[in-house]
Amino acid sequence: MAISSTVNKVSINIANMDQHYYQNHQLIVAQHPSETDFRFMVRLIVFMINANEQLYFTKGLCSDEEPELWQKTLTDDIDLWIELGQVDKKRIRKACGRAKQVIIYTYDERKAKVWWEQQQENLQRFNNLSVFLLHAEGVEAMVNRSMRLQCHIQDGEIYLNDDNLSFTITMDKF
Repeated sequence: MAISSTVNKVSINIANMDQHYYQNHQLIVAQHPSETDFRFMVRLIVFMINANEQLYFTKGLCSDEEPELWQKTLTDDIDLWIELGQVDKKRIRKACGRAKQVIIYTYDERKAKVWWEQQQENLQRFNNLSVFLLHAEGVEAMVNRSMRLQCHIQDGEIYLNDDNLSFTITMDKF
């Protein structure tokens, strides 16, 4: 018998001073059985960074045809394609051909730097691609089946807290 996904209810109050976006989101987000708590939180953080009314979680780990998150137009064109981790160049090429903008968020510094050194030359030709390294150590402590998070983004730093914990998350652009 297969292990089923964990369903998490997440309430996020986002104040993004950099993008002038202020909104409360009520989300129901599935956590795949193979997804660690840390990666799950990285997905939520990436949602917060790019949040808008048209940004959606996809099937993620369950689908090779979709990214982790995307933003589509009313005509089903892909404005934004977001991936996590160390993505292979074939998938990146596909994403850059289908979407106006592609963003990859890596989150394991040691692995990300090795991956970037190997991929950097191939990836520089994609004008619609951005790659970031997230520094979010410890955020997995926030994972709960029901979460109430506050997110404040200013000057490129993400301040994330719940009733008990508080984290400052930073990003480096590759």
